[in-house]
This record gives sequence, C-alpha cells and structure tokens, in this order.
Amino acid sequence: MAKRYKENTGSYDSTKKYTLVDAFDILSKFKNAKFDETVNVAFRLGIDTKQSDQQVRGATVLPNGVGRKTRIIVFAKGDKATEAQNAGADLVGADDLVAKINEGWMDFDKVIASPDMMPVVSKVAKVLGPRGLMPNPKTGTVTADVVKAINEERKGKVEYRAEKAGVVHAPIGKKSFGKEKLQQNLQALAESIIKAKPATSKGAYLRSITIAPTMGPGIRIEPNQFNVGV
Repeated sequence: MAKRYKENTGSYDSTKKYTLVDAFDILSKFKNAKFDETVNVAFRLGIDTKQSDQQVRGATVLPNGVGRKTRIIVFAKGDKATEAQNAGADLVGADDLVAKINEGWMDFDKVIASPDMMPVVSKVAKVLGPRGLMPNPKTGTVTADVVKAINEERKGKVEYRAEKAGVVHAPIGKKSFGKEKLQQNLQALAESIIKAKPATSKGAYLRSITIAPTMGPGIRIEPNQFNVGV
C-alpha cells in the first residue's frame, strides 16, 4: 500500500457514514496524486437486477461537468448529419462509420444516432455493446434531436446503469473541482437515480453511497440525507 494512500486512509474513520459536507471536506484534504484524479461514486441500490422491472438506467447532465473532453460520433444522414456536424460532432456518418469501427477504430467516447439509423448501428452492436457505447433511447443517445444530445454530452452528461449486484458506478468530476462543485454534481446524480427508482423496489432504495478519488480510499456517505421516499 502506497504511503500516500495509507496517510489518506488514516485521516478519517472509514467505518463511519458522513454528511455530504463532511465527506467532501475529508476528500479535499487528501494528499494529491501526481495527476488530477477523477472522483467516482458508487451507489448500492435496493433492487433485484434479476427482475426485468427492477432495472435502473438513465443519464443526467451534471451542473459542473465531469472535467474531460468527450469525443462524439453521430450516425446520421441528410439534414440530421448536417445538424450534427454544425453542432460540433467529431465525426458523422453511416455505413462508412460502421466500416471504420469494424476495422478496429475506437477513438470516441460517445455514440449518438438518429432513430432511422439504428439498423445501420446494429451492424456494430457486438463491438459497441460490450463497451457500453451502444446508443439507447433511455440515455438520450437515440434521438431525432441530435443537436441537443451533442450539447448535453459536451456539458457533462453522465450515463449510469446498475450492475448485477445493484451497484451504480459513475464519475462526478475531477478532484480539482473543489468540494462545492463535486457535492453539487453528486446531488444532481443522486436525484436522477432516485427518480429512476423502480416501482417494484421494496425497502431502502439507497443502501449505501461511497465516494473515492482514482488513487484513494472510499468515504462513506449517509444515504438518509437524500429524499428516498419516492
């Protein structure tokens, strides 16, 4: 275990659940790595992902972004292709994009598609799907409004999906953002996840919340600070 990690771990009680303010105050005092670490959050939800009606998936735009440039490609043609190009998409195309991807090209972070292009996108579903890049209406990446989708991605939209164990992992920004902006981002993400609560979910929905920098220990947050009675 690295010396810095040990020192950060010893600076607080890892078994305690903290308020939002206290948790981000602790995080802000962690000794920094040699790069600007991403701060991630893990929500453990009270859902049974084996049930088709208890899937949690969605997306939200964080008020302060995530601190990284997102490379966006768009599957579109005609007027929609022109709109996407004018909105600043990194690459716009159709079957030509399929060919590039099938040749091994993966220099992009997000894929957006107009609804009529999904038969084309399906040709690379086996490549995009396992990487979490397949466009989906639930996350706003299959849409006729490609301009809005591109703008949201540029502003810092975060997609989330509960894993088999009912845990949602997502970034909420860079450590350099400071505690107030990171807290605002976490609150926005939590609100979105709460709105996505399945009607059939029973008992406590937000079971645990933990934040951690890329190279640092996790800090537990008291879930009851959020309105979970929805």
